[in-house]
Amino acid sequence: MALDYFAPGVYVEEVDRGSRPIEGVSMSVAGFVGFTEDVRGDAELFKPMMVTNWNQYLELFGKPGSDGFTDFDAYLPFAVNGWFLNGGGRCWVTSIGTQLPGSESPPPEETGLKIFTSGNRPSLRFNLKLPEAEGEAPALPSGDGRIQIVILESEPKPLPDDAPEDAEPPLNNGEYFSVAVTQGDRELERYDHLTMNPEPETEVADYVVTALQESEYVEIADLSQAGQPLSRRPTNGLYEVVPPPYIAQPERFPRDLQGQRDDRTGMQGIFEIDEVSTIACPDLMRAYQAGLLDIDQIHGVMEMMVSMCENASPSPPYRMVVLDPPPVKPGKGMDPVLPEQQKPQDVAQWLSAFNRRSMFAALYYPWIKVANPRNAGRPISVPPCGHMMGIWCRTDESRGVFKAPANETPRGVIGLAYDTNMREQELLNPLGINCIRNFATYNRGYKVWGARTLVEPDNIQWRYISVRRLISYIERSIEMGTQWVVFEPNDMDLWERVKRTVSNFLEGLWRAGALFGGSPAEAFYVKCDADLNTHETMMKGRLYIEVGVCPVRPAEFVIFRVSQWAPNQ
Repeated sequence: MALDYFAPGVYVEEVDRGSRPIEGVSMSVAGFVGFTEDVRGDAELFKPMMVTNWNQYLELFGKPGSDGFTDFDAYLPFAVNGWFLNGGGRCWVTSIGTQLPGSESPPPEETGLKIFTSGNRPSLRFNLKLPEAEGEAPALPSGDGRIQIVILESEPKPLPDDAPEDAEPPLNNGEYFSVAVTQGDRELERYDHLTMNPEPETEVADYVVTALQESEYVEIADLSQAGQPLSRRPTNGLYEVVPPPYIAQPERFPRDLQGQRDDRTGMQGIFEIDEVSTIACPDLMRAYQAGLLDIDQIHGVMEMMVSMCENASPSPPYRMVVLDPPPVKPGKGMDPVLPEQQKPQDVAQWLSAFNRRSMFAALYYPWIKVANPRNAGRPISVPPCGHMMGIWCRTDESRGVFKAPANETPRGVIGLAYDTNMREQELLNPLGINCIRNFATYNRGYKVWGARTLVEPDNIQWRYISVRRLISYIERSIEMGTQWVVFEPNDMDLWERVKRTVSNFLEGLWRAGALFGGSPAEAFYVKCDADLNTHETMMKGRLYIEVGVCPVRPAEFVIFRVSQWAPNQ
């Protein structure tokens, strides 16, 4: 508003009097922690990386030309693939290794960078030069860039200065090349006038293996067979040197899995991504099967995940963790690919031993069977968390966050590790264990037949996943959509603007079917008046708004009361 008017005329001023709409936040971004086949490109070990589709996952966590799964049957690739198959969108993936801790290191022939000829035959292999046991070798240069090899065109060495004037320069037949070792935009080393001829004329060129023996960063090996140097020459291009896989010691694995919040690594690092609303660690069960963690350590990791979901101060907690029941640990003579599944009574007993209840956790039973590309498509039992979280996302997009993610068909599932019947579910459902059932009798296929949280059985208010996620959605959306209120003059005009803003948002939810009531007044209320905001609270710089909502709840039990009826004669 202008302070003064001096000259006659028409003045136009903008006045902000309307309410600012609240845009709903996304509750459909998942976070996964587990083992991957590789870590390449922009991805880093132990650091969360955003993935938007399966092809992008292969580019970051799969080897070139691979299917993205692992030879030791890590569960994370199956979970991420199930997430995308079932309608999941954006997710964050944290790799905690490409081999099981304690595994033998693969030989250099398997981990090195192989460069081929123009005829697609092996030419050279490069490996990173690692420090020796005494620690005498130089360390790799610091920085975020990765070591790369650049193959360039080159030419024979020029004639020496004392060469006769009539001497002819060597013929350049195309066999000569240069090798540059780079990191990002920085060139670390460069070797020119190279050839694949093991016995070259040193006045003309140098054998590539001999020239790079003094390299501080890479080791080289000649993979080519007999032939002319030109036919064995590596193809020009830019190549990234693959570092050897990180193989942790078994005693260090719990620390790597937990990570550090300040460094954004491991399990704690995934909680630093604000948009992540659902979290799972499928390979927690793989570590249990491999003997890396015992059942008490599994409970400790689960407890940490649940507690971190509950603790989101100063913001209200909004994340949920999807837990997996442990299988029977494989023993001698058992098949680790299709481990014996816990029976319903065993799962109930295990949950009682775990003895951790929370409205921010959900548990699904049993494990599901999916096709394993690394075993000719034969079935493998995997934890259901990734597929279930994908169904949550699919339900959010098709119906809304208020719809219970149940009575849905899990995609990519070809079987169940255990067929739960009605009587067995009567044992599990009151405990908060959501069953995945086979309804072959009704020709309905596999269905997710449960929608409960792991809250205490007597806490009916937060019994259902959809109610917990709807309230979190409302709280998070209001928090993000009312940031403009901070430092505004705390008067009755502001009170009315805030009430209109929040009421318009809640009315939209009511019209979408998220809130119960025949009218907006029956579905919610927003209070912001002098009763809440006294002179003392305003002196402290505080503005209080009270919001009450009536969420819809799933019809978990449908009862038809049928009787014989005869009309009066």
